[in-house]
Amino acid sequence: MDPSPRARAILDAISATGTGRIPDLSRRLGVTEETIRRNLRRMEEAGLVTRLRGGVRLRDRVGESAGEASFVHRFAENAAAKQRIAAHLAGMIADGATLFLDVGATTAHVAQALRVRRDLMVVTNSLPVAQALVSHNGNRVFMAGGELRAHDAGAFGDEALSFVRQFRVRHAVLSAAAVQADGGFALHDLREAEFSRAIIDCAEQAIIAADASKFTRSAPIRLTDPARIATLVTDAPPPSAIARMLAAAEVRVEIAPPLRPEGG
Repeated sequence: MDPSPRARAILDAISATGTGRIPDLSRRLGVTEETIRRNLRRMEEAGLVTRLRGGVRLRDRVGESAGEASFVHRFAENAAAKQRIAAHLAGMIADGATLFLDVGATTAHVAQALRVRRDLMVVTNSLPVAQALVSHNGNRVFMAGGELRAHDAGAFGDEALSFVRQFRVRHAVLSAAAVQADGGFALHDLREAEFSRAIIDCAEQAIIAADASKFTRSAPIRLTDPARIATLVTDAPPPSAIARMLAAAEVRVEIAPPLRPEGG
């Protein structure tokens, strides 16, 4: 299928995160919600997107990586909790701040929430993060080089590591696949862990953004010594064993409050 101009506009609108809500697309494109739904039906038939209740996501072009779902699935999973975390974390970042954002799905939500800030200097290895913040409110975005991974559009490898080690930033905002009482913060991918450690070395403080589902999960690769993490931003209090681990490492836990309803 050669997408129509409106289909291309919809694809452009959801390209950064892989998902979109019908009311948001309607406002952005200046057409009715029924027009969006009609176009989405055709796009789904053409294999471009998958319709969801009240929204849409890009059709996966690759399967799941070992141990971890695709970026699109992870972005949509527990989206309300991730948005709460993102909004709270954005409130911790001042205009003009310098920060690193990694490839995590929660971090992509943080990038969206940070669009309210101005004059940020952002270093990232995530294409969705870069797309969310570049050319917006005077931000400067520096994207690590190297081959982009198919399943999450993240750049890794020696070139990306060398690039990011040139910077010194105020905040490193990182994701975790699991938060474990006996191992702290963990990931599924060795290259992600290596990259995150390099970023922690380049930042004044490291912040983990992780929703409460991570408290019940496990992952094989330790991200770093928990004592190197300043703050965990989450949406619910951690279980007692994890809370003790965090307290021993002097990690501050911030619970993101529920979002206000729009117009409220």
